[in-house]
Amino acid sequence: MGRIVKTVRPQVVSVVLLIAVMGISLSGPLVRSSGAHPIAIAIWRLVFSLAIIAIPLVIGGSWRQWRTLDRSGVAAALTGGAMLAVHFWSWNTSVGLTTIASSVVLVNVQPLIVGALSAVWLREAPSRSQWIGIAVAVAGSVVVVWPDLVAAFSGSLGARAALGDLLALVGAVTAAIYYVIGRRLRSLLDLWPYVALVYGTCLVVLLVLAFALGIRVAPQPSREFGIFAALALGPMLLGHTGLNWALRHARAYQVNIVLLGEPVFATLLAALLPGIREQPTAFTLVGGVVVLTGILLAERPRKA
Repeated sequence: MGRIVKTVRPQVVSVVLLIAVMGISLSGPLVRSSGAHPIAIAIWRLVFSLAIIAIPLVIGGSWRQWRTLDRSGVAAALTGGAMLAVHFWSWNTSVGLTTIASSVVLVNVQPLIVGALSAVWLREAPSRSQWIGIAVAVAGSVVVVWPDLVAAFSGSLGARAALGDLLALVGAVTAAIYYVIGRRLRSLLDLWPYVALVYGTCLVVLLVLAFALGIRVAPQPSREFGIFAALALGPMLLGHTGLNWALRHARAYQVNIVLLGEPVFATLLAALLPGIREQPTAFTLVGGVVVLTGILLAERPRKA
């Protein structure tokens, strides 16, 4: 049985989603700046995040809500955490193999997957105008990544970049499953017990992977801990946790549509940050405008 959900104004949800996508946009540049293994990066960002989440979870006593979950609810939460773990591994790895623009664009085709899964599993199908908005936004994403796609078909793109693009798509599929599961569970759990359960499961899966693959998680240089803390505060707590908050008040595909703005913010940050200086091309700028247009088209019905 779902919990009573307080009505939240659409404008509030929109502001939270804007802050969340800006927080998540820091992920690509920060991951690129780190010299740690992709799995180690994901583990430490979760350790820092869970240390902060534990404070409201314990003080408020909301962890007791875990007792209300039946077997299917527990299985769904564990599956969501495992999908998030695979998403972190595949996407973190892709950032080191291909361009930040290509990686964030390909991983954010997930609204198409989320829209289909929402229609089949959650019985929450996007409207015709929302499908059009999603299609326009994804088309803009294709414009952004077009130079890499042309290079791939012509054979001039290296195997590393091609593998990075493929791993970004794996990240899109696993993230889509994670968000659809979150839409269902957020009607049963408040924010802190939900993210603690899913992030905790994700952390355990990543630790098992690190042990099995012989990946060094610790010690790390002090500079790396600064990057891990920034990943926890920005992409994890503001980004993922903000999106998970919104899943109670908006449908999963509506939350994911806004994520298509990430390539625009991430590419701009990649151009500005020292040590990266990855200058956006004309394709990035034009595609970014198309992406934002698609987001506005898809979000307009909800705001109305």
